Amino acid sequence: MQHEFLGRIGTTVAESEAWWPEQHGANSSQPNILMVILDDTGWSDFGCFGSEINTPAIDGLAGQGLRYTNFHVTPLCSPTRASLLTGRNNHSVGMRFLADADTGFPNSRGCVRPDVPMLPELLRSNGYGTFLAGKWHLAPLNELTPAGPFHNWPLSRGFDRFYGFLDGCTDQYSPELIADNHSIQPPDRDGYHLSEDLAEQSIRFLKDHTTYRPHAPFYLQLALGATHAPFQAPKEYIEKYIDVFTKGWDATRSDRLKRQVELGVVPDGTALTERLAEVRAWEDLDSTEQDVFTHLQAAFAGFLEHADAQIGRVVEALKAMDLYQNTIVLVMSDNGASREGGPTGDVDCNAPYSGVRRPAVEQVSLLPKLGGPLGGAHYPEGWAMAGNTPFRRYKQFVDLGGVRSPLVVSWPAGIKKAGEVRGQFLHAIDIMPTLLEAAGIETDTTFDGGSAVATFVDAKAKEPRETQFWEMLGHRAIRQGNWKAVTAHVHGEDYSRDDWRLYNTREDFAEAHDLAATEPEQLQALQELWWQQAERVGAFPLDDRTLVELLTARGPAGLVNRKEIVFRPGQSHIPLASAITGSDRALQFTIHLDDFSPGMEGVLVSSGNQQGGYVLYVRNDVLIFEHHALGVRDVVKSDTVLPTGPQTVGLRLTPGDDKAALAELLHEDEVVAATTISATSSHLSFWGMDIGSDPVSTVSAEYEAPFAFPEAAMDRVVLRFRDTPDLEDLAELIESTE
Repeated sequence: MQHEFLGRIGTTVAESEAWWPEQHGANSSQPNILMVILDDTGWSDFGCFGSEINTPAIDGLAGQGLRYTNFHVTPLCSPTRASLLTGRNNHSVGMRFLADADTGFPNSRGCVRPDVPMLPELLRSNGYGTFLAGKWHLAPLNELTPAGPFHNWPLSRGFDRFYGFLDGCTDQYSPELIADNHSIQPPDRDGYHLSEDLAEQSIRFLKDHTTYRPHAPFYLQLALGATHAPFQAPKEYIEKYIDVFTKGWDATRSDRLKRQVELGVVPDGTALTERLAEVRAWEDLDSTEQDVFTHLQAAFAGFLEHADAQIGRVVEALKAMDLYQNTIVLVMSDNGASREGGPTGDVDCNAPYSGVRRPAVEQVSLLPKLGGPLGGAHYPEGWAMAGNTPFRRYKQFVDLGGVRSPLVVSWPAGIKKAGEVRGQFLHAIDIMPTLLEAAGIETDTTFDGGSAVATFVDAKAKEPRETQFWEMLGHRAIRQGNWKAVTAHVHGEDYSRDDWRLYNTREDFAEAHDLAATEPEQLQALQELWWQQAERVGAFPLDDRTLVELLTARGPAGLVNRKEIVFRPGQSHIPLASAITGSDRALQFTIHLDDFSPGMEGVLVSSGNQQGGYVLYVRNDVLIFEHHALGVRDVVKSDTVLPTGPQTVGLRLTPGDDKAALAELLHEDEVVAATTISATSSHLSFWGMDIGSDPVSTVSAEYEAPFAFPEAAMDRVVLRFRDTPDLEDLAELIESTE
């Protein structure tokens, strides 16, 4: 920022008067802000919201602060994060759906409009240090490359520092990490876990900030990968919950509702919404299903408790640095619990993310790996139903199971009546105006939301506004005062045929009693209001197309749509978001070796990691290819000894029926060995591709990382696709891993 010089300039220094602009934020009493965003965590999953799961750090914040029981979000992560950071409805800023898809219309560009200021931008311009540790998911997939473009990355949208991941989810033991604007490998240490790493980086950000800018406030956004699948945590966190959840999801719902009433977060007399038809009664499951599904829920519970412990570490660091009293801490979830594990879940979520649904009996032998590097789990949708107790449905829907989030707010300097519950209606769009008012920052920025600062001190304070609009995948809802109308849209049906329900939210906390038949005039008024609000927030055109249809209409952007890609040795990691790292397409790698000498060995190209993937490497002067998917390993080794000098080697994959493929090893374009891969996949693991090495969690057990091929001996690697991408598989992958 250019400042007007207020000193005096003479011919010499002796004749001049120096002047320095005031350092904005110095000696400021503005509050610090820590916003903790959990992923796919249900409304009832915190202990202080009725859960059996131990969350002492979050519960402690609630005991020293407030619990908001009527806080809402959108039913997907990218739109919620866009609303949190803009104070605007997600459609109006270009994030109707996921960041992964640009539909070609202004309401769904896969990024936040560049003319809309984001919270960290406004805070930074007012003297705050701004930091993000964890998930971003506000940039289109085709921009998640080592070369950017970076204009939708965190540092370009107001953060001073970023350490985390850009996509919708990642593996907790071998995450695809970004530091600021460049990719890095996860720390190489025993017992590494991403949640712990994000806590450590958060604390490091705070230590650096307080050392070098002690009088400036900070904004830290800790966006954990937990509790989005894969569920991964140390075994001791998981095992304690196996006995806890043997009672099943139906009993868990009943128990949680009873506890919620006792805790005062749910009114006495609240009804438990019906168990949906797609979820079987727990008592109807056989003993194997009950055992496996109990373990999968235990993995989720352990993952959440472990995440809570990391939140606790950051809070303790605030206290140790004497920052806690004047720090606003918010803890929330970005949407309701997720049903994306399907009816059976899996010990390895790469199975459902690959479109493979394995019955419980096939998972029993995998249970010893649960929660570890080879056991990143997802639970069945019955546990997602329990996570959203007492509400109906899940993530992706605009019923309460998708859009009501637990919210805990702590601020010792600003909240004097600690431990209370607040029932005012709030939405993600209210968070930014609230924080700016608490910080005393005035702005002419337009918001859809309003400030809730008054609720910090007054349990009866007025709600920020009367009206809230939702739309997602054609599902629609509108709230006006105490009334709310909701519809779950049927794909492909005319919107006029949608079956609307009506609820009196003051009298019906769980939205369990439909009043549409007895209050038709009230329903009609809300339906008309919905259309008015849709026009106001830019929700048109309504779009209930599946992701498959969207990709078919526009074609996927980025590497996945290119027929030929040339890679060079020594270049950066190719992320999973590129959508080229699977084995389900007809492809050919041609590796141009400049000057091979006997004894040279190492990886030529690797995709994936020990969870699953494929690798082409040289050992003992011959080519070897390994493919690993869901525990099935296929290997082919050439008998042709590579000669001295320049040459080409390669691999050709030709998919066949039932996800099988022919794998052929090539030397100078001649087939020198071949085998059948029994099961290819678009999602082999959460780790992408590397050229000339296998740097982190190796695909093969036959060598140790990074097993790099001599860089000077390799000129280039040419990847040619001999087909177009399977848009259905790609869409299923994106939808599953959002």
